[in-house]
Amino acid sequence: MKPVVIFGGTFDPVHIGHLRVALEAAEFLDAHVRLMPANKPPHRAPPVANPKQRAAMLELAVAGQKNLSVDARELRRGGSSYTLDTLIELRREFPPEQSIALLLGADAFAALPTWHRWRELFALAHFVVLSRPGHDTTLSADLVAEIAARRTDAAADVKHGAAGKVIRLAVTQLEISASDIRHRLARGRDVRWLVPDALLAKPSTLAPYRSASR
Repeated sequence: MKPVVIFGGTFDPVHIGHLRVALEAAEFLDAHVRLMPANKPPHRAPPVANPKQRAAMLELAVAGQKNLSVDARELRRGGSSYTLDTLIELRREFPPEQSIALLLGADAFAALPTWHRWRELFALAHFVVLSRPGHDTTLSADLVAEIAARRTDAAADVKHGAAGKVIRLAVTQLEISASDIRHRLARGRDVRWLVPDALLAKPSTLAPYRSASR
């Protein structure tokens, strides 16, 4: 079975940087990547676009990609989106030996000790941590201690084990941010080559940002 990689975020809106990271993770692990929009992220401001709009944008963005798909379970569940709840759900859907991994940016991984019941996550999934040249992140002592015996450089450890490993993935550096795209759209500027062409081909998908004040 291919590993299942969960790539969470607000995707407000989804952009080329998100898709490139997802594609590189799929290739690195020979995995299927599920882009999973959060309903209400506990650690950041609410998204501008509503759940239905963000899910629609993601579906357009990944259409035709055999190793990328959208998993909207957190939107359907409603309320605050806790990764622990999502992983418990996923574990019930797969056999115990299924490899499941979380794809996280280095900053998000460094903040892991602030997450709900964070230590329990290692029993449910691997962690694939995105790394970019020149972007070093300091980890807390608690996190360093937790992952000391979990680090690996071998993709096979993630592909053939169910959970518990931490591996770094060096990805193409694309300095694109959703907040910058929102600002550009709110000012009537062109976001071509920052967002997927499928979104530009259906202008209504980006309408929430054109009228937004942020």
